[in-house]
Amino acid sequence: MRTYIGNHQVLNAIEFEELAIGFDELPVGLDHDLFRGPLTPESPEERAARETVAREVIAELAAQGEGGDEVAAWDALYADALTRTVPFLRAARSAGRSTGTEAVA
Repeated sequence: MRTYIGNHQVLNAIEFEELAIGFDELPVGLDHDLFRGPLTPESPEERAARETVAREVIAELAAQGEGGDEVAAWDALYADALTRTVPFLRAARSAGRSTGTEAVA
C-alpha cells in the first residue's frame, strides 16, 4: 500500500510527518527531540539543559526572522510549537500509570 499527501508519495515516517504538518524540514542540525523532548525518560538536569538550549535556538531563529529571513521565522514558530507537544509513545507509556486521582470504589 502506498501513502500520498497531495501528489507526493510518502516513503518513510519522517517524510510523512513533515508533509502532514506542512513543513519540509527543520534547519540542518536541529532535532525534533531538542524541542519536544526525547522518547525515553530524562533527568531533571538533562531536561533543564535541553529546554535552555531550545529556548536559545528559538530566540536566534526569531531574531533571524525579524531580520528578514522568512524561513527562519517559520522555523522558529515550528520549533516553538514542538515545545508544546508530547511524543505519542511517551504519552502512551504515561497513560498506563496511575495518577492517584482515580475514584476509590
